[in-house]
Amino acid sequence: MALTKNREKARDIFAANMRRFRLAAGHSQETLAALCGLHRTYIGSVERGERNISIDNMEAIAHALKCSVAALVTGNGERS
Repeated sequence: MALTKNREKARDIFAANMRRFRLAAGHSQETLAALCGLHRTYIGSVERGERNISIDNMEAIAHALKCSVAALVTGNGERS
């Protein structure tokens, strides 16, 4: 099933939600990286939608942001 031009990619939704939750928590990308055990440049590239992130890393980021993976991948970005 091909994505249409008007449909946002899951990667872009994840990136936008990740940034929103990170900023709401008052974390820099470097701080979030430390909380996740990931490199700060990786966090930045994920947040820009440049990376095809693994489920394990999604889980680490969600845990650090105190939200669910579902909250990071859904269009509404609520903390489920």
